[in-house]
Amino acid sequence: MDAGPTVLAALKDAGQPTDSIDFVLLSHLHGDHFAGLPFMIMEYLYERPRSRELVIAGPAGTEQRVMDLYRAMYNEAASRPTSYPVRFQTLIADSNVEIGGVAIEPFAVPHQVREPSLGLKVRLEGKTILYSGDSGWTEEFVRRTADVDLFLCECCYWDTKVDFHINYPDFERHRTRIGARRIVLSHLGREVLCKLDRIKEECARDGLVIDL
Repeated sequence: MDAGPTVLAALKDAGQPTDSIDFVLLSHLHGDHFAGLPFMIMEYLYERPRSRELVIAGPAGTEQRVMDLYRAMYNEAASRPTSYPVRFQTLIADSNVEIGGVAIEPFAVPHQVREPSLGLKVRLEGKTILYSGDSGWTEEFVRRTADVDLFLCECCYWDTKVDFHINYPDFERHRTRIGARRIVLSHLGREVLCKLDRIKEECARDGLVIDL
């Protein structure tokens, strides 16, 4: 879920085979969430050649934005067909889909004004993960975490109050209403990182592996 600029380096640092990925889900089209895709496309062309399909699923406009970025970064390579199929699929809020045997429930979250931003609920082999993407607080998180094993919740700020990101004091006020069996806070900004010793919840970190 999401592929920021450092995703390829992070996979390699973690010792994960980069060619094991069948599909990527994008919550929204901000660079820190999708700018790693051109590197992945190139990885599968040259470093880890593949023949099976790569699916990139995200909100409306995903194909154009990803391909525009790919052309800007690797214009000559982007002018040629890939040696493996790349398929783009549009995710629409409240329109559930299945990709690669994974059940996916996209839902709208408050983050952008003119473009869609999605939270993602995914189910695989009896386990369920809810991913907030980037979002201000929404009651959808209460409704949709009732049966989930893991809630990956953004928490960008502490003192700053905006309606398109969550701050930690606001999260704490809603904490008891969240039904997830485990919560991991992510997308931690400077205000939060300076106060990690005051946070009661588990926080994401580089290289974190979560077993469900």
